[in-house]
Amino acid sequence: MSTATIIDGKVIANDLREEIAQKVAARKEAGQRVPGLAAVLVGEDPASEVYVRMKRKACEKAGIASFGHTLPADATQEDVEGLVKKLNADPEVHGILVQLPLPDHIDEEAVLNAIDITKDVDGFHPLNIGRLAQKGREPLFLPATPAGVIYLLEKSNTQLEGANAVVLGRSNIVGMPVALLLIERNATVTVCHSRTKDLDAVCRAADVLVAAVGRAEMVKKDWVKPGATVIDVGTHRIDDDTEKGYHLTGDVAYDEVSEVAGAITPSPGGVGPMTIAMLLNNTLRAAEIADGN
Repeated sequence: MSTATIIDGKVIANDLREEIAQKVAARKEAGQRVPGLAAVLVGEDPASEVYVRMKRKACEKAGIASFGHTLPADATQEDVEGLVKKLNADPEVHGILVQLPLPDHIDEEAVLNAIDITKDVDGFHPLNIGRLAQKGREPLFLPATPAGVIYLLEKSNTQLEGANAVVLGRSNIVGMPVALLLIERNATVTVCHSRTKDLDAVCRAADVLVAAVGRAEMVKKDWVKPGATVIDVGTHRIDDDTEKGYHLTGDVAYDEVSEVAGAITPSPGGVGPMTIAMLLNNTLRAAEIADGN
């Protein structure tokens, strides 16, 4: 039986989106420019198309202008960087989002480098990540999913200062930035991966466990310290014999882990909704930076 407090990402994200919509409306009333987000999609990856559609819909609801740019899968490096540079120069565009992954022949780092740092609402520009990694330096923007993880922890009143935090996964998109953000909040952080010895024992020592490993239901009940806060970043589609033919699950075996955890995010409905909310927040911030605030 579940005894954990559920950290409801949908509710927390909706509250934040409402706050953003009010601030955007206030900007319009004051005669300021409407925040604008440009999404760049290269190729026809179905998952990426769904993400971009969701982001555009979220912009619409928040009163943020959204601009979609799709390039064919065989677009050249020059095509992609040329489009980014054009968007850098467009005053209507405050945030530029290049949907990853890019096709194999495109140099991802060079494309991210080409984004104006004041429009890097995804927070992946090397300068922003570099600032995040340095004590006392502030990036202009935080990557949306890691920022969403921290927002959920803070909104659920999880004690981070002095906490033993374990991040399961070391990707550039989630694991590493989350670890840096936890360090910034004075947690003692361990980053785990496939070569970590006694992985279950390391996880079991965590007061705060962030699972971003990309393996369905890898984190079991006996991996979790009783009372720990568990944030599940993963989302996996598992085929089954239901009417839909599949169900979604996370990196955490939710039903059993929620029997021992003190607080837990569901998946779906935990970190996912926060990613888009934080992206909208970054776009609003980019508009404020453009105004000199």
